[in-house]
Amino acid sequence: MMAIHPTALVNPKANLDSTVEVGAYAIIGPHVSIDAGTKIAAHVVIDGHTTIGKDNHFHSFSSIGGPPQDKKYAGEVTYLEIGDRNLIREFCTFNCGTVQDRGITKVGSDNWFLAYVHIAHDCTVGNHTIFSNNAALAGHVEIGDWVIMSGFSAVHQFCKIGPHAFVGMNTSLTQDVPPFVLLSGNPAQAHGVNLEGLKRRGFSRDQLNAIRQSYKLIYKSGLTLEESKAALDEQMLSLSADAAAQVKLMRDFLDASTRGIVR
Repeated sequence: MMAIHPTALVNPKANLDSTVEVGAYAIIGPHVSIDAGTKIAAHVVIDGHTTIGKDNHFHSFSSIGGPPQDKKYAGEVTYLEIGDRNLIREFCTFNCGTVQDRGITKVGSDNWFLAYVHIAHDCTVGNHTIFSNNAALAGHVEIGDWVIMSGFSAVHQFCKIGPHAFVGMNTSLTQDVPPFVLLSGNPAQAHGVNLEGLKRRGFSRDQLNAIRQSYKLIYKSGLTLEESKAALDEQMLSLSADAAAQVKLMRDFLDASTRGIVR
């Protein structure tokens, strides 16, 4: 039997798996779908056209699926999609998308969102990320897999952060962050490669050396960005397939950047 506290308000049109737990005074709207094993603590609000996967845990007072904080929003139907096994701590806010973009905010799987994290409209968050307390994304931001956002870090709208990047505490980001880069400050400055995180995730010595060399070509060589791209192309020719794949990740990110990179 579904474990729903008698004080919770679950709209009869909501689609909840029979194993979902809903705590006291929680509110679940009519267009919400929640898959197996997910736990909704007391006082959580989940509304909007929101789809939630399996084995997520929403702690008290989080507000999920609310309308976008965008003055252009005029009540259009937009969406929020959340994957599996995410931890969402107290007072987090995840908003639905806008019709000016794709109309959907997407959060992947196996992420940790600590207290007061804000995921704005039309953002895309990958898998295995960690958002420390009060980290905040403005609208249309893209976050790659394994990114770590430290406490009180903030990202300007339309920015992209590549996989495995590490954003330090109190960092203000107004430009894109390539994969693997460790940075901090206001304004943000790059301070090397996220080596400790990469070692913990099993990157080989060859891969780490290739990533460090790529960082030097982008940040330490004095080359222009276009010259750095050419140098990365040349670097890949002499690497093993596994190492070249990491360099290609950085190279492709430079092509995809729309706001310029922190440099």
